[in-house]
Amino acid sequence: MLTDLSLATVTELRAHYVAGILTPVEVVEAAIRRIEALNGTLNAICTPNFMEARHLAAEQVVQLSAGRPLPPLFGIPVTVKDLTDTAGLRTTFGSALYADRVPEADAIVVERLRAAGAILLGKTNTPEFGAGGNTTNAVFGATRNPWNTALTSGGSTGGGAVAVATGMGTLAEGTDLGGSLRTPAAFNGVVGFRTSPGVIPFWPGDDAFDTLWVSGLMGRSVADVALGTAALAGPDARAPQSLATGAVGDLVAALASPSMAGLRIAFSPDLGGLVPVAAAIREACAVAARRFEALGAVVEEASPDLDGLSEVIMATRSLAMVASHAERVAEHRARMNPNLVWSVERGAALTAGAMAKAGRLRSAIWHRMRSFMAHYDILLTPTASVLPFPVEQSFPTEVDGVQLADYTAWFHLTYAITVLGLPAMSVPCGFAPGRLPVGMQIVGGWRRDALVVAAAAAFEAATPDLRGQPPILAQFAA
Repeated sequence: MLTDLSLATVTELRAHYVAGILTPVEVVEAAIRRIEALNGTLNAICTPNFMEARHLAAEQVVQLSAGRPLPPLFGIPVTVKDLTDTAGLRTTFGSALYADRVPEADAIVVERLRAAGAILLGKTNTPEFGAGGNTTNAVFGATRNPWNTALTSGGSTGGGAVAVATGMGTLAEGTDLGGSLRTPAAFNGVVGFRTSPGVIPFWPGDDAFDTLWVSGLMGRSVADVALGTAALAGPDARAPQSLATGAVGDLVAALASPSMAGLRIAFSPDLGGLVPVAAAIREACAVAARRFEALGAVVEEASPDLDGLSEVIMATRSLAMVASHAERVAEHRARMNPNLVWSVERGAALTAGAMAKAGRLRSAIWHRMRSFMAHYDILLTPTASVLPFPVEQSFPTEVDGVQLADYTAWFHLTYAITVLGLPAMSVPCGFAPGRLPVGMQIVGGWRRDALVVAAAAAFEAATPDLRGQPPILAQFAA
């Protein structure tokens, strides 16, 4: 019998359901108890959904007794980010402008979670409209890091990362633009997967043809995230960029006895000087990268040529912010996050010539990266350039004494991979002083999502010593 139901994996829960050892009611109640014990301190869940969760769990007990085939996420407790629409359940975007908004329809990813049998426990906190790497807003306040509650949980899926890290849900749905799944995964010691764009259809959204925003999952293990992603993947006409099932390989098959023998792996501590990286993070990731050598891979320190990428990031991000928020900022500027306002105003000042140049630069960088990845199967980088910073601080302004250019610069390690459209997974890879978790980003080539899963699974299996549980869990009963 599992000793802590709240920390059980997808595979463990399914096996116990099939064997008749557990029921979804027991698992949901354990997760609710964990939320009630910890959420007052951590503020991860902003809108609970306990009544519906209990009702569905009771219905699933009947399904179990009937001996019917179980869908892939049957009885799995999940949380959904407060940016993602949930029919009948408040979705505020972390904005006071939408504090009482209740959508009429589910986002595609929520439709698929429900169809796969997942049980929605609640919505998780996010910065306003997901803009920023510190999860705090005027509606719900700040979400705190369970490894040190004086520090940020990261963002923008900070609430989801904390929920997963502490057993408030087995999986957390989130979105990723500049690193919103990967950065909070690193800050909270969990796994976050940004797939190739289109693996999980993204709808609703302001731009149906956008390739920068993706929906995705976080979990406590690579297998949980891969199994969940496979259950959500597949095309949908509402999302014209969505990919056919299997377009990025078989994510489930990639979990079975993954081999790294003979693979060529590049480790880049800072993507060729794209952004300064804290010494403690560089050291932890360098040590972790070398663990792949024991798995039979060839590891070299090498960086792609990303010259001009910061300009591309600023242009594409600013344009996206203008497209989504210009009208709101014009009307409600004083009530909105200053960082979001800054992004919109900077985007509004862009000229057509600047946007055209950014497009040319992006294409040139893509082809240089494509050539680089022809020599390597996997690229490893730190996920974040900084450790979790004080929760009251909007964003870090320097890294080890080096000043940063603006509020986005510190997460360019993840944003670079977004701009290039490559799959990437952040996995726990050790600890910095103060026992703060460090994340390593595993990046694959074009649509090589299955290889990313295989590499992450192999690394995870070989490095149990590089992970742990947040100390706050020791203060509360399961």
